[in-house]
Amino acid sequence: MKLVTFEAGGSDHIGVVADDALIDLARAAPSLPSSMIELISVWPAARDAVRRALDTVRPDHKISDVVLKAPVPNPRKIMAIGLNYADHVAESGQPKPERQIWFPKLTSAVNGPYAPIQLPKVSSALDYEAELVAIVGQRCRHVSKERAPEVVFGYAAGNDVSVRDWQFHTTQWMLGKSFDTHAPFGPWIVTADEIGDPHTLGIRSFVNGELRQNSNTSNLIFNVFDQIALLSQALTLEPGDVIFTGTPGGVGMAMKPPRYLKAGDVVRVEIDRIGAIEARIAPE
Repeated sequence: MKLVTFEAGGSDHIGVVADDALIDLARAAPSLPSSMIELISVWPAARDAVRRALDTVRPDHKISDVVLKAPVPNPRKIMAIGLNYADHVAESGQPKPERQIWFPKLTSAVNGPYAPIQLPKVSSALDYEAELVAIVGQRCRHVSKERAPEVVFGYAAGNDVSVRDWQFHTTQWMLGKSFDTHAPFGPWIVTADEIGDPHTLGIRSFVNGELRQNSNTSNLIFNVFDQIALLSQALTLEPGDVIFTGTPGGVGMAMKPPRYLKAGDVVRVEIDRIGAIEARIAPE
């Protein structure tokens, strides 16, 4: 199933995708929670009601008639891993990491899948990073790699937008990765049961229609389940937490000369069996 948060009639709703339309779960299954995090939290009990709605209820809106929001608009945590595809490591001039490299993206950076991305007033070194995003499905700690698939609720496409000069002002990347609007993901969450193995997915980015990144999640150095196993040693993972799982080679910073994003550019991220997000770059 594909689950969305969308705006219609001046308010936010959660829904399930039916082809090119949406079923508003507040109408189709009014006993269900009204926010995505709450729905994820009770998913084992809610799954059948959402499935019945998808199978029996007429859609409420065409997707084109609503505004899709980030599917989890207010996650408690956003964690992102760096240098996690070999070709990106090589183009960055770094050694292959022996340990996972983690940083937070602040939740104030969350942005919708088609909302404009801000070009900051304080930098012109704006870059894109196509990434598979994993959404945590249950509260957990000290999860083994073998059990990690059980705690993933689903997957989305994301763009780990990066302000490169700010990223490398210090050894800590958080500020350069957390500018407002710089954590778009979506356009929906595809539930994990529909994806199966997340390490078989083609992943691509385009700038103004030009293919920039083209890889497959099979090329992750530390795969999704490695990531969850490590993170959960340090953090209690909670329903709706967002994990950006790494970007392949082809980022603008690594080009000679660098090709950073400019106002008016359009950036698209596509992941097989999930979908695409797309945004225009707009001056802050």
